[in-house]
Amino acid sequence: MAKKGRSRKAAEKKSNDAERKKSSKKRRGQAEIDIEKRARVLSSEVVYAGPLFRVQRDRIIEPGGRRNQREVIRHNGSVVILALDASKSRKNPWVVMERQYRHAANQFLWELPAGKIDEGEEPLDAAKRELIEETGYRAKKWSPLVEYYASPGFLGESMKVYLAEGLQAGQAQPEEDEAIELRLVKLAEVLKMIEKGAIHDGKTLTSVLFYAWRRTGLGGKRGKKRR
Repeated sequence: MAKKGRSRKAAEKKSNDAERKKSSKKRRGQAEIDIEKRARVLSSEVVYAGPLFRVQRDRIIEPGGRRNQREVIRHNGSVVILALDASKSRKNPWVVMERQYRHAANQFLWELPAGKIDEGEEPLDAAKRELIEETGYRAKKWSPLVEYYASPGFLGESMKVYLAEGLQAGQAQPEEDEAIELRLVKLAEVLKMIEKGAIHDGKTLTSVLFYAWRRTGLGGKRGKKRR
């Protein structure tokens, strides 16, 4: 019996060792794949540098071996704030919305509060600062919602979206070149505006629809619990 027990332990040890080696090999293989997913930069030059972004012209070898030249707008990244006032209704909270003129779009747009991340600034600190500056609101509770790239074909700006809850009103501190019309709009009404095509701003569409989708229980942690 003792001999059989030793044989069984030896077999288990051999099996565990084999599994560890297999797992280690898989991790090394994944690391090699991750490296291959990044382009190798042969040369890079800044062709324009402004206060908000810079434009780089890169000569690269892309994953797969193809050589290319890419012009990319480099940016520190931005934050978007979905600020909700649920003091009267959790099912249909008020959404802090802005309306301002956007020259690039040549029209007024409905948007969520947003702004760039300053050099060396943490994204959450930037979100809190931008919410105060543009709307005057402060929030008791902050949580990350989603991160995305608006136009990764040429724009290196990532958009980090935060959910801000437990709002406290205050005095807005907009920058000199900002003319912002502030509105509180019911979430259901914002969704109707999206359905009617009244909202064209990408960060607002992405943030509101992602939040509404998650609230249905089909996505995120709530969806996992339901399954």
